[in-house]
Amino acid sequence: MPVAERAQGAVMIAVFATPDDVEAAFYEAIARADLAALMSVWADDEEIVCIHPTGQRLAGAEAIRESWRSIFTNNPRLRVRISRGIRWHGMLIAVHNVVETLYVGDERRGHGPMLATNVFQRGARGWRLLIHHSSTALDREIGDGEQSSERGASPRILH
Repeated sequence: MPVAERAQGAVMIAVFATPDDVEAAFYEAIARADLAALMSVWADDEEIVCIHPTGQRLAGAEAIRESWRSIFTNNPRLRVRISRGIRWHGMLIAVHNVVETLYVGDERRGHGPMLATNVFQRGARGWRLLIHHSSTALDREIGDGEQSSERGASPRILH
């Protein structure tokens, strides 16, 4: 959660105290299909990158914004549950690797698993997301013994 907000013109800018706060805000924005909130977590850098499970690499805020706008238009009710996080934290950079499970609308059964790597950068406005890279994973790659009932089936790609 942002620890403070400050006004910049008429726009409120969240200041994230930790990479965990940024990550939580990112996934909450997805659940609300809130494009403005989703874009507010990204670093002010021309080289921000988002890679969807389809393998499409998006560089820059405009490409990322348009991609998520399309996703929210086609899937306005997405929820991502993250688990089994591995985290590396430094003074200015943090890297989180998590397992994502996607839920669409009222579906009770999740889609995935997907492996996501989120890279965060600390700057003048606190912590921000620099890179989000999500890719499909085989159940055996998760490493905790969970089994899929659809072994051998292609995973459904939603984002």
